[in-house]
Amino acid sequence: MKKWVPALLASVVFAMATAQADKSAGDVVDDSTVNASVKAALIGNKTTKAHDINVETYKGVVQLSGFVDTAAEKDEAAKVAAGVSGVKSVNNSISIGGKTSMGTKLDDTVMTGKVKAALMDTSNVKSGQINVETKSGVVQLSGFVDSAAMKDKAGTVAAGVSGVKEVQNVLVVRTN
Repeated sequence: MKKWVPALLASVVFAMATAQADKSAGDVVDDSTVNASVKAALIGNKTTKAHDINVETYKGVVQLSGFVDTAAEKDEAAKVAAGVSGVKSVNNSISIGGKTSMGTKLDDTVMTGKVKAALMDTSNVKSGQINVETKSGVVQLSGFVDSAAMKDKAGTVAAGVSGVKEVQNVLVVRTN
């Protein structure tokens, strides 16, 4: 096994634990079940491209994010998610963007990595709570964060990364 795999695994476990810190054990199980059910429903739907859609759930509120090709895909994804048992509401933060070339996809992957690294290096930002997606230089931040200050700081950090054309900060501040 490669030497970096245990460190990566530890980072993922820490990020998951951090993201779940404000939830009871029941909330975590319920949200995990809802999250998996929404993802499965998106996979089973012929209109939605589930691999392009991120799903996050907090206390039954589902956030959809990512980039799809058409408004019809975006609307269908919200309809599918809303039909899943346990979903209280759907925050549809999916953006519509056209197809990109392989070179642009590679550039976007590099940009996503740079933004994630910048967020990890920033104090008072729990980067494990933030999803980062990039399409054609447009960076989307999504997920559930602890405060409006963290949301704002994450947006500022992402905008400061060289090469970022635009930041779509669709982070949702958790409510108790």
